[in-house]
Amino acid sequence: MNATKAEAAPGVFATLKTTPTPVRYLLGGVFINQMGAFVQTFLVLYLTVRGLSLGQAGAALTVYSAGAVLGTLLGGELTHRLGARTTIAVAMSASALIVGSVPFLSDSDRFGFLLAAVLLGGLATQSYRPAAAVLLSDLMPDEHRLMAFSMMRIAMNIGAAVGPLIAAGLILLDWDWLFWFDAITAGAYALLAIVWLPKTPPHAQESEPTSDSRSVYATMLRDGRFLLFLLSMLISAAIYVQYVVALPLKITSENHPAALYSVALATSSVILILCELKVTTYVRHWPPNVASALGNLVMGAGLAVFGLSTDSAALILIGIVVFVSGIMIGGPSSFAHPARYPAAVKARYVGAAQAMFGLGSALGPVLGVLAWDKLGNGIWLLCGIIGAIAALCALVGMNVRFEPEPAPEPAPEDVSARDVG
Repeated sequence: MNATKAEAAPGVFATLKTTPTPVRYLLGGVFINQMGAFVQTFLVLYLTVRGLSLGQAGAALTVYSAGAVLGTLLGGELTHRLGARTTIAVAMSASALIVGSVPFLSDSDRFGFLLAAVLLGGLATQSYRPAAAVLLSDLMPDEHRLMAFSMMRIAMNIGAAVGPLIAAGLILLDWDWLFWFDAITAGAYALLAIVWLPKTPPHAQESEPTSDSRSVYATMLRDGRFLLFLLSMLISAAIYVQYVVALPLKITSENHPAALYSVALATSSVILILCELKVTTYVRHWPPNVASALGNLVMGAGLAVFGLSTDSAALILIGIVVFVSGIMIGGPSSFAHPARYPAAVKARYVGAAQAMFGLGSALGPVLGVLAWDKLGNGIWLLCGIIGAIAALCALVGMNVRFEPEPAPEPAPEDVSARDVG
């Protein structure tokens, strides 16, 4: 039976060939937007170059991060009420206008306006994510959902790998072009959404008349399993970011060459881009809670490897390989899980999950620096323990059975020549 199941399951290239055309446009938009996502990476450096103090720059980044967390919640609500395509188009259009205005507000005299702009920029920029996840789950057959989320992660990773190379050239031209290029890519994604993405009906039309946002969120807060899943997303994100927060601190404190960190980052990117889809072809046959739990456990183990030695560059690279293996094993199952919920609540559950991951990503750097200052190399053992806790939360929290839903009738706008093939 297992052999028959394995033979029946399409591989990477077969799945890519059968991917619906609108999904390819969606993934292309994700790549384009991520390729120009420079605000969070370069905001502090840009503002200090423009003459603002380090404290002002840090405050602006904090405000942007807060807006980004709130944006995923807002994106889930907008997706539920307006539909995925409309939400993506509106969010990316707003992001283009707001982010493009940052260079005109980046001086001390306009600092209050700058804070408002970066708050709204974070809110708009991240609002598209729940909509993209919901649309992806709606367009892909259930048997390919996990592969689809893996594809989206790879599109984002490729964009994130290409982006810094583009940024290096833009900085030589003019620092302001970082934000103008970000605005251009967001605008391009908005245009792509309007022209090529299908107009699916808002899930609000499928809800019960009494199913307002308060009752849905109240139900969510009473759902113990989903709360455990949210906790796993929060704490796994907090330890995930330590490879870009605490790892460079370890490398410099132990007098390793600075190039080692670049090699570690390049190694992780190459492995993720080249291997995640193949790993997902095996993982998709596992129960999602098992895949996510094992992924968190392996990711934590990879971070724990960093603490085994104070002078071995080889162990750092081994730790990176183990760490990335955990991400590939558990990542797609974790991010696809909220999309398994019924259509009437799916967008809000997706938004909540992404907000918790965003919150963990925002808190991780602060907690990581504090932990490094207090524990030094002991931070890596702590990360391993936290990874095991995240694994247990995922194992229990994602152990949910879902009844299959009838396939929705396509909206009239979906039946067009551009969606054929």
